[in-house]
Amino acid sequence: MTNTENILTEKQQTELLNILKTRFETNMHRHPELEWPTVQSKLEAQPEKVWSLHEMERTGGEPDVIGVDGETGAYMFCDCSPESPTGRRSVCYDPAALEARKKNKPAHSAIGMAKEMGIELLDEEQYRKLQQLETVDKKTSSWITTPSDIRKLGGALFCDYRYATVFVYHNGADSYYAARGFRGLLSV
Repeated sequence: MTNTENILTEKQQTELLNILKTRFETNMHRHPELEWPTVQSKLEAQPEKVWSLHEMERTGGEPDVIGVDGETGAYMFCDCSPESPTGRRSVCYDPAALEARKKNKPAHSAIGMAKEMGIELLDEEQYRKLQQLETVDKKTSSWITTPSDIRKLGGALFCDYRYATVFVYHNGADSYYAARGFRGLLSV
């Protein structure tokens, strides 16, 4: 059953598909073996995924296809914006960290926002793969999925690109900064 609240109007869908098509065709280095008509037909069959892509776009993610899942055949859309998406910055790591923070709470958490959008945070391997396709986060940083043993101790992981290297760092899960957001991944 589809949630009608998370379905775009025909006009919104057409506008978004045009944006995605242009980005897809302009950045063939991200998906050299793929063709847009096949991607578009999969999108049109899954309106709830189109809504998630709309949310990625609306918050500044500039989503594009970065590959195909070898097991499921799903197209992998990822935020390819040069810096961490502007509409998803100044967030702590997860709802538990947001709840635990007593003063100066951020408006949201990365995990909570991603769940609402119907996407997932990148993990370290996915983040590194994105960096091989496109150099991102030269001035910002992005929360990544954190292993549970680190999270249980109050920490969370984030990545950025400095000195021609991808760095993985740690911080308290309740921390938030104007230059830190998160990048999402969506399987279609």
